[in-house]
Amino acid sequence: MDNNETLLGIRRGIEKESLRALPNGSLALTPHPIALGAALTHPHITTDYSESQLELITGVHAGVEDCLQELTEIHQAVYRALADERLWVGSMPCGLPADETIPIGRYGHSNVGRAKSVYRMGLGQRYGRRMQTISGIHYNWSLPGVSTEGYLGAIRNFRREGWLLLYLFGASPALCESFVAGREHGLQRLSGRTLYLPHATSLRMGRLGYQSDAQSSIAVSYNCLESYAASLQAALSRPYGPYEAIGVQTPGGDYNQLSTSLLQIENEFYSTIRAKRVIRSGERPLHALRERGVEYIEVRLMDLDPFEPLGIGADTMRVLDAFLLHCLKSDSPDDTPEEIAANARNQHHVAARGREPGLRLEHWRGGERSLSDWAAEILAACAVQAEALDAVHGGTAYRAALGRVAERLQRPELCPSARVLAAMAQDFDDSYVGFIRRQSDVTRAALLALPFTDALQRRFEKMAAESLAGQARIEAADTMDFETFRRFYVAPERMAV
Repeated sequence: MDNNETLLGIRRGIEKESLRALPNGSLALTPHPIALGAALTHPHITTDYSESQLELITGVHAGVEDCLQELTEIHQAVYRALADERLWVGSMPCGLPADETIPIGRYGHSNVGRAKSVYRMGLGQRYGRRMQTISGIHYNWSLPGVSTEGYLGAIRNFRREGWLLLYLFGASPALCESFVAGREHGLQRLSGRTLYLPHATSLRMGRLGYQSDAQSSIAVSYNCLESYAASLQAALSRPYGPYEAIGVQTPGGDYNQLSTSLLQIENEFYSTIRAKRVIRSGERPLHALRERGVEYIEVRLMDLDPFEPLGIGADTMRVLDAFLLHCLKSDSPDDTPEEIAANARNQHHVAARGREPGLRLEHWRGGERSLSDWAAEILAACAVQAEALDAVHGGTAYRAALGRVAERLQRPELCPSARVLAAMAQDFDDSYVGFIRRQSDVTRAALLALPFTDALQRRFEKMAAESLAGQARIEAADTMDFETFRRFYVAPERMAV
């Protein structure tokens, strides 16, 4: 396969999380709408942590525009089923109720459905439910002919330089104080119930977001598949004292969590990027990776962009394509524990202070670099990939997208994080909820105004009905009691080859 065929073989898909919110900007506490089908089995519309948190999933696409078109249609179908609710267009949540009132996802009474709910109960016990209501975009990406070693090399480079994406695309510099109620947070009060940091890019990806002190003990290296898998299996198998104290079950027989190990399942491991493989029915992800290798990578640090109707736009996707190609094609020496720790510090610095003039970061080759100089160097390397992509696709879409985004280095006020703060100040008295509520209304109206054919309506109605029937079949086929199923599901031998 020549280089042109390879580049034309890029495939991407999107998973987009959004809370369902009421018109007043508070969390909708209603069940997952029956018109959307069964969250357990629908191919495109499910829930993430909370019953109130939708996850919209595209198929795999060869073209950026085709991927966005499918995501548009999924949004249109959802909005038509939500009555007066709307999708919250910010990554940091809307007004939240008391932690225990946030409803966890429900997936029916089958063993696999109950396991999904018990896992979420465990997340709530371990980290609190509020933390799980953060929403974002996951970008799934593959290139033909890439080996497992090639993907792992790309992941190592991504972890070294992924902070750049927080600077360019981070859009969560502020939040509603209900998110941090009762917690130490280190934020400044901007107004009323809004807290922020003046130069933040992505509070979602900072110390208040998807972080876990417990997980800091997991020494995950991406130098080879077996070292990665072994470190994860240890975390999935090793009991952890504080979680043993919670216990698997309450004295009354209700479930607190799936297990007392450091991780209940693979997805509990927080990372900005993951090595992934499509799994077979009933298969553990770690077993699939060990047996058949890495199939694609999942970028997990992208905030929802409240200025984009779908949370992500074509420019962003094209920059991600060029950046991931840069990570894949650049030399990628083995990582070290010291470098991994420095990468994490850089992530936190850029999340909290990314637009601060003169910010310096720790370079993985040693010493410090200014963010602006290092970022310009990375973007210059990405420009080579953008040029190659334009050459095979025709036109200048990739170079133009990179050029528009690169302007944010010289003009930080163009960063989405700065634009959010400016919009809040201009029209919303510095209120985070006020701005995102209005932006959610505008987005809802815009998507409802787009044409939506009868054929599309029938297609989504059919998918919803088929998903409900599929869940019923799974429930009817169960023959094992749940405790036996749980023990089988978390058994360490199921993660090995």
